Amino acid sequence: MVAPAQPLMHGITRLDTLQSRAGMAACYAIVRNGEVAFVEAGTSPGVPALLAWLESEGLSVEQVRYVMPTHVHLDHAGGAGLLMRACPNARLVVHPRGARHMIDPTALIAGATAVYGPEMVKAEYGEIAPIAADRVDSAEDGSRWALGDTQLQILDAPGHAKHHYCVYDATSQGLFTGDVFGLSYREFDTAKGPFLIPTTTPVQFDPDAWHDTLDRLLATGAERAFLTHFGVVEGLPALAATLRRGIEDYVQLARAAPDGEGRHEALRNSVAALAHRQLRAHGVTLDDARIEHILGLDFDLNAQGLGVWLDKVG
Repeated sequence: MVAPAQPLMHGITRLDTLQSRAGMAACYAIVRNGEVAFVEAGTSPGVPALLAWLESEGLSVEQVRYVMPTHVHLDHAGGAGLLMRACPNARLVVHPRGARHMIDPTALIAGATAVYGPEMVKAEYGEIAPIAADRVDSAEDGSRWALGDTQLQILDAPGHAKHHYCVYDATSQGLFTGDVFGLSYREFDTAKGPFLIPTTTPVQFDPDAWHDTLDRLLATGAERAFLTHFGVVEGLPALAATLRRGIEDYVQLARAAPDGEGRHEALRNSVAALAHRQLRAHGVTLDDARIEHILGLDFDLNAQGLGVWLDKVG
């Protein structure tokens, strides 16, 4: 099966990696003068569809120059090993803090198993293959990576994770933001525009660093963000302000949570209730069950991440 594709602009195509449901997670293919970069690798079960897309476009695996996961969480980087295996000339461009986990994913798998459980990891992520160290390049802050006649610039972007970077593409005036510009599912678009919330997936939520990262992203003057979850959004200053409020809302919810066994449930309930209120104010008319279907996993993960952050900050 070919990955569901939406051609965008300047040789950029959004590929739906079909994780759990359509419209949840994307990989972006950038094609410039016959060279290809994949920003994000998705999960291993989705890799055959990415390769099928290449073939459908008349592109060969030999033309893939880079695989660029924005960070090493498995929904972004779990498929990198299989994708690199299939693309013999590709270099893996990964955050310096994440490189060792791509070379030896043992700890990455263990961490995901602790969060999701072994059955979900096996079903959702499949084989998480190691990548030879001599094919791994460090994505240093400010570094530029030639692609055809253009360049892609790396921006260190902590806040969601310490091993997170963004990619700035001057050609499209766009930022490929992974998770650090939040989640924005297209089902929630209204006349008011996109609906955006933070993602605090365990284990490295850092609100202060996140605010600094947003400053850096806005300073590029980018006109749009290519979100992994999910699609293209524009009007970045206003969306960044919304995201900042969301981060601070989460900090307040976390600090108000009770101690003890019921903390996770209380956090999840608070996160979900906040989202439902915000969605209604945004003009979303989907019923509560549909909202839960779309955001339920994110509610769980955000609550877990906030719990980890509370344990760190005391």
